[in-house]
Amino acid sequence: MIAGIPLEYFLIVSTIMFFVGIYGFITRKNLITILMSIELILNSVNINFVAFNKYLYPDNLHGHFFTLFIIAVAASEAAVAIAIIINIYRHYSSIDVENVEKMKY
Repeated sequence: MIAGIPLEYFLIVSTIMFFVGIYGFITRKNLITILMSIELILNSVNINFVAFNKYLYPDNLHGHFFTLFIIAVAASEAAVAIAIIINIYRHYSSIDVENVEKMKY
């Protein structure tokens, strides 16, 4: 237990976060909210890495290193995605996913 919290609680929170992210990714039409849903999915994976690392191998930090790597990749992915979204908005004046037909050259 991490400070008296059982592993199942971490798994429940992580599962809820994951499926909320999947739901947001599938149902949203705005590119910014889709990007936030992807970040939510990645954060649920981070919770799993840290929780399983603490419960299975409390002396090792492998789960924490994976989490730091995922955070770095997510930050760079967000920066590139926001730059692309800003460029799409400047060109088409909309960032809705439904306008894909207009975006084809």
